[in-house]
Amino acid sequence: MCQSCGVTLRATLFDMDGLLFDSEVLWHDAEREIFGRLGVPIPEAKNRSTKGMYVTDVVEYWYTRYPWSGPTHDEVVNQLLGRVGELVESQGQMMPGAIRAIDLTSARGPIALASSTPLSLIYRCLDHFNLRDRFASIHSAELEPYGKPHPGVFLSAAESLGVAAIDCLVIEDSAAGVLAAKAASMEVIAVPTPDDRSMPAFLLADLVLGSLDELNAEWLDERFA
Repeated sequence: MCQSCGVTLRATLFDMDGLLFDSEVLWHDAEREIFGRLGVPIPEAKNRSTKGMYVTDVVEYWYTRYPWSGPTHDEVVNQLLGRVGELVESQGQMMPGAIRAIDLTSARGPIALASSTPLSLIYRCLDHFNLRDRFASIHSAELEPYGKPHPGVFLSAAESLGVAAIDCLVIEDSAAGVLAAKAASMEVIAVPTPDDRSMPAFLLADLVLGSLDELNAEWLDERFA
């Protein structure tokens, strides 16, 4: 336990895209490809304005700004999910320090995955990297009334582990994820991209890292029961 901060952690909840895998970049590539065919001018920059949002919310976000005719929202969602899955399997890589972070946290308590990605794509990504069995439970915002920054997916993940929300550590790369974790009264380690690091939401994080390689075992030991 961290005597100075009064924290006693018992479990860790991981985001997935952009944190464990480089899939945020691949989501951006898929969006530019698929939305581009629909006349939506997705910027070339790798900073997704929809980062951390659930995929149906992403489709709605762009449709309200650049309405298209032709494929339905559900059809566009399915195109995106299929294309991201293909890109992960052909180009995807683990983020630096991801396996080490999983090892360090799972040695101190149960770990769960809590992602905005639909379950079918979560399983496809985890299976590609042989990681599905590393998590005690796996959760998607598709099963919640609202996606991040609503805390629902994190609260469900904590409940599945039998751990109080306040006793959970969340590791996130997105501003929406940090806001969701803090709304759930959880401790947060943020791992933003350099371009995202100045976003105000990251000021709420308990620790901000440049990469998961920087995760410190002593920092964890001070906070876990």
